[in-house]
Amino acid sequence: MDKNSKIYVAGHRGLVGSAIVKNLESKGYTNLVYRTHKELDLTNQKAVEYFFESEKPEYVILAAAKVGGIVANNTYRADFIYENLAIQNNVIHQSYVHGVKKLLFLGSTCIYPKEAPQPMSEDSLLTSPLEYTNEPYAIAKIAGIKMCESYNIQYGTNFISVMPTNLYGPNDNFDLEKSHVLPALIRKIYLGKCLEENNWEAIKNDLNENLIENIDGSASEEEILTVLEKYGIKKQFNIQHSTFKISIEIWGSGLPRREFLWSEDMADACVFLLENRDFKDVVDSYIGNSYTSAGCEPITNNQYTNIPITNTHINIGTGKDISIKELAELIKEIIGFKGSLVFNTDKPDGTMKKLTDVSKLNSLGWKYKMDLESGIKEMYKWYLN
Repeated sequence: MDKNSKIYVAGHRGLVGSAIVKNLESKGYTNLVYRTHKELDLTNQKAVEYFFESEKPEYVILAAAKVGGIVANNTYRADFIYENLAIQNNVIHQSYVHGVKKLLFLGSTCIYPKEAPQPMSEDSLLTSPLEYTNEPYAIAKIAGIKMCESYNIQYGTNFISVMPTNLYGPNDNFDLEKSHVLPALIRKIYLGKCLEENNWEAIKNDLNENLIENIDGSASEEEILTVLEKYGIKKQFNIQHSTFKISIEIWGSGLPRREFLWSEDMADACVFLLENRDFKDVVDSYIGNSYTSAGCEPITNNQYTNIPITNTHINIGTGKDISIKELAELIKEIIGFKGSLVFNTDKPDGTMKKLTDVSKLNSLGWKYKMDLESGIKEMYKWYLN
């Protein structure tokens, strides 16, 4: 890409898109195109077609998606599959129609089967059933991978799919109903600390910035305590010691292990692939010596149809994981919360272990930089600001 190439970043306000925009701008790219959801509804086929006709982007980064944690995924199943399929279908197809030079499609490692061998390699895709709670979202993202592969094979496009692990960082979603586990824990434990310190000014400021079920800082303390308790932030009177005890309830046993990647590291990986790698590089990596040693000519566009090409997506992660219990304890220590963490085993755990195999990404020339403890400290500072 040239520094003045026209690059459309779909989903530029979200955790993923904002990090990619920041990375591109830091590297001197000056011709970035964005649209808010109000300006362009990506589920609207005609609107997307008109946008591509009028703007003619040379490169597309598809970071727009309907995302959420285990509660949101399991509750809004129809919304997750419909909206994500519609966004992908419209943007990927119009990128082909209008001759986009390269497209980067972002999914998630939740595409892998519930019982996938650990760490999860790209070849684990579609080998056994998915985790039920996020099946609609996962199916949509798998469809996006196969759409990119199919357009590359049939039309010779240069569409790359990347599957980041669990992300966290600036501009994350801290909505307690819809957020992922790490930002949810940061907010819940922070609010628990405020209750511990009887700091109602901080609690009300927090609610003014990010409402919980339409409850803001103008609500009464009783109303606030009621909604906080609903989301597992509990203040209870200890009769024996005549003091209040604060506890944070967390879904599940705390035993599941998860991998977390700093969003700005993810963005760096995405821009690295856009600048340095093409679909052909991924195919060459996939086929390996078995194809070239047979005396075949190097692969070029429109020659893929004679070769069984699959699982050409790329995992983006750290290759390291941590249990939810260990994560909660780490956040508790960083924030300085002194109350208790309570794990509700009546609630689902989800997949017990989700660790990505990042050997393909490493072989293409990229590795993460931010360790988890440092990243949480940075994210907490960002949240407070």
